Amino acid sequence: MTQPVPIRRVPDTFRPFRVLDAYSCIGGATKGIKRAIPGVHVTGVDIQAQPDYCGDAFHQGDAVEFIREHGHEFDFIHASPPCQGEGAPTKGTNAARNAAIGRTYPRLIVPTRAALEATGRPYVMENVAGSEVRKDLRLCGEMFGLGVLMHRYFELGGWTTAQPAHPKHRGRVRGCRHGVWHEGPYVAAYGKGGGKATVEEMRVAKGIDWSTDHLHLREALPPAYTEWIARAYLATLTPLLEVAA
Repeated sequence: MTQPVPIRRVPDTFRPFRVLDAYSCIGGATKGIKRAIPGVHVTGVDIQAQPDYCGDAFHQGDAVEFIREHGHEFDFIHASPPCQGEGAPTKGTNAARNAAIGRTYPRLIVPTRAALEATGRPYVMENVAGSEVRKDLRLCGEMFGLGVLMHRYFELGGWTTAQPAHPKHRGRVRGCRHGVWHEGPYVAAYGKGGGKATVEEMRVAKGIDWSTDHLHLREALPPAYTEWIARAYLATLTPLLEVAA
């Protein structure tokens, strides 16, 4: 009898499956990975201190440098470069407006991809529509019954999986748009005012119960996304992870 387990055999011993969560913030992605892989060890890295980080180890520093120096030490890498430098704020009239007031955003997807590919390890990199991330997967909160839509795109490196079905949205995102108030089953987990989600609403809508930091809750990925991704990745490894019971 055999059974799949999320542990790789190494000479003369066992060690946990090790995952790196780059640009980890409070660990939304980390939490999903830990839910999917029992016994996994997840290390977070972020340029800012993250006292609410929920993983097993944390390093404060530059994520690209950490990936370059230590990425090869991990079995799998998740990366969420900040989206401010990748979407609407850096394009068209928004870019000109930001330049006029001296506001700049780093473009991190290309250097992050180069660092990830250099490790030779399988990875997933997440970002928003309009970014340079390759659109291998598109996930939405409605796929997991969440209270946010939060469409995100995922680039898969060194592995692949099928795109899941995208169910029809149940309604609108609650809030004020162009002076008109809309009710709906989803909350806007960004900004303040105009009906945007409160701290408690974001916690419930995203499935995050270990932080009350408004800014970091806005930035965090719902754990359900990476729980699905981690399970999909493990499914590609099942023949390698079977051991005698």
